[in-house]
Amino acid sequence: MKTIEIIGYNRANLGKNESRKLRNDGNVPCVVYGGKKQIHFHSPMILFRELVYSPGANFIELNIEGEKIKAILQDIQFHPVSDIILHADFLELNEDKSIKMEIPVSFTGDAPGVRQGGKILTRLRKLTVKSLPKHMPEFIEIDVSELELGKSIKVGDLEEKDYEITNSPLVSIVSVNIPRVTLPTEEEEDVEGEEGTEGEEGTEGTTEGKEQQQEKKEGEGGDKKDDKPAEGNESEKKE
Repeated sequence: MKTIEIIGYNRANLGKNESRKLRNDGNVPCVVYGGKKQIHFHSPMILFRELVYSPGANFIELNIEGEKIKAILQDIQFHPVSDIILHADFLELNEDKSIKMEIPVSFTGDAPGVRQGGKILTRLRKLTVKSLPKHMPEFIEIDVSELELGKSIKVGDLEEKDYEITNSPLVSIVSVNIPRVTLPTEEEEDVEGEEGTEGEEGTEGTTEGKEQQQEKKEGEGGDKKDDKPAEGNESEKKE
């Protein structure tokens, strides 16, 4: 694993006001523990750039006024708005003692499921690894060259190494999702609209037919009314 050097200086004073002053001067308040004693120190913020933005996991060699300590970054705090580093905690390494680290996942190969129209989905970008410092990997490589459509690779599918992955074996790391059913195109929607219009015209035709039948009935009713007076005239003649 790659090692990054951080140069530090012992802190003469502790407290919030002193920490605020260090940050204003472009430094990061730090502490290293896990050894015989805790050491409070500060380091130029610019030296953390490679450590924070490096894609892989790293060991750190702290050089605190000539005293060199091999460590790992245990915790780092950022300002929620400005992203300024507020504080950094380091854990001193013991070559005979296991440690836990968050190790990034690296994928190799081309998934057949993607060529079949699926979309690869990364569910875990880091895995928690426990091992001796000498066995700690910089990346965990996962081969996806046999990942079919609708399938996934879980933690339990990974080969055992000189380290232990403490995540649940049932947790999915990467999968190839089945694409959803495509929605109707604009042309199909237009065709459906035209069919609906024809149906409406048929309804109008039926209405017109009903109106014609109604007029016919009214006409027939008028003829019957005309017949009645005629019957009346015949009776008058008989009288």
